[in-house]
Amino acid sequence: RGDKALSGTLVEEGRIRIYAEQVGRQAAAARIADLVEQSLTVKSETQLEASRLADKTVPLVLALAAATWLISRDSERVAAVLQADYSCALKLATPVAFKSAMYRAGHGNILVKGANALEHLAKADTFVFDKTGTLTSGALQVTDSIAFNHDYSPEDLINLAASVEEHYFHPMAQAVVEAAHSLNRHQHFQHQEVEFVVAHGVASVIDGQRIVVGSRHFIEDDEGIALDEYKDVLDKIHAEGKTILYIGFGGKLLGILVLTDTVRPNSAATVARLRALGVKRILMLTGDHYDRARLLAEELGLDDFHAGLLPHEKAKILEQLAAQGANIAFVGDGVNDAPALSGSHVGIAMHRGADVARLAADITLLEDNIARVADARALALATSKLIASNFKLTVGLNTGILSAAAFGWLNPVKASMLHNGSTIAILLRALLGGGMPPKAKIPANRTPRSLKRLTAPTQDPA
Repeated sequence: RGDKALSGTLVEEGRIRIYAEQVGRQAAAARIADLVEQSLTVKSETQLEASRLADKTVPLVLALAAATWLISRDSERVAAVLQADYSCALKLATPVAFKSAMYRAGHGNILVKGANALEHLAKADTFVFDKTGTLTSGALQVTDSIAFNHDYSPEDLINLAASVEEHYFHPMAQAVVEAAHSLNRHQHFQHQEVEFVVAHGVASVIDGQRIVVGSRHFIEDDEGIALDEYKDVLDKIHAEGKTILYIGFGGKLLGILVLTDTVRPNSAATVARLRALGVKRILMLTGDHYDRARLLAEELGLDDFHAGLLPHEKAKILEQLAAQGANIAFVGDGVNDAPALSGSHVGIAMHRGADVARLAADITLLEDNIARVADARALALATSKLIASNFKLTVGLNTGILSAAAFGWLNPVKASMLHNGSTIAILLRALLGGGMPPKAKIPANRTPRSLKRLTAPTQDPA
């Protein structure tokens, strides 16, 4: 009571009563939507610089025309010089290239919300990833079933847990049910009414005995089931960074199920590709356990990681990195990532991210494939290179046309045809995305749902 709930919050379990202090346009989600809408009309720094240079060419061309008149007294030469003014070409080529890149990104299942996003993504030298739902699939998977009673097999353990968990919509419960359905000998145990204990687990009665499935706190503290006998096994699994689901039956610990959040199959490849695309540092921020974060960081070859973080702590770390001069791209998916997405130089939201996260991000992936992050980086770099080459072509070609007109080598008609022809050619090059990478054909993630192994019953848990 008294805590604040951000608009857009999704309640996955239990009930919540909320008093709305800010509604309508004052709500957080509405304010974020306004920021996104405003960002679509903001010009990038590259566009603004091109406009400033274009404005500077006008007095230069007028000065050249005046000088041509003073030297030659030939009005036809002056007209030819004025026909070759290329300020419009400078102003048009850059926004056309950005719009073409945004269109191309859309076909590659990447939503870019403005030219600034591509510009900042090309400059980013530090990529910061959230863990759950970003580098990992966000879908838990049962990898081990360990029974502490010889009367029950590991398969029995999974079937027992699934029989009471099938009425529950928590990600851990869904993982257990999927594991049971993948067994060769799937069995449903009849039970009485299931009791849901929010943030703890579930309880019911099977064959006259109470069964409880849930957290260690629920089993040990609330149900009074002793775990000391199995301390070595539990500590070892916990040190491996895995999640444990405890199953108590008849007042004793019947066994445990071990779950892990599976790493996306192309996370390591995406990290490696980002390095190849010039990213200097790749970090991970997570609210998860330190050991789990350390193992994942080592597996993916990340430069550093921070674990056990609250949402505002993620944003604070990004502020510290920015103060050190880093250009940051943050990739996340949850409601708690929204502050970090907004606080980075460019924010990228995963496809299955929360609505608030997708609103706060500058770029949103339209499919659940982390490889699109590297695709977006490659597209941003190619767009930046295209704009730079178009600028050099525009200045080089039109400076040559201006010089030829000033020396009297071109009449007004020829100067006009050459100038407008080169402008159209450069605009077509920008429109067609010359040099931009094609849509990458990388398969979407496939998360395996089968059990890695089943552990046989044992009397000696050590």
